[in-house]
Amino acid sequence: MSQIIKIYTTPFCPYCELAKKFFKEHNLEYQEINVADDDKAREELIAKTKQYAVPVIEIDNNLIIGFNKRALKEILNIQD
Repeated sequence: MSQIIKIYTTPFCPYCELAKKFFKEHNLEYQEINVADDDKAREELIAKTKQYAVPVIEIDNNLIIGFNKRALKEILNIQD
């Protein structure tokens, strides 16, 4: 069963770009949600995290705030 990955982003967010690059390097599909353009998604993000920071990465109901490579590898079971 593949994991569902969502990443909440804004344009010109360098950590968002690092996270998306990480997903591409590991051939992981993800859904990008631009909270700068989507008011409903932004409200959902704030309700989930109680903050405005991006990226927020949601993987099967686990939330990672910011680009945390160690946490991503652990949740996604990726070993180098």
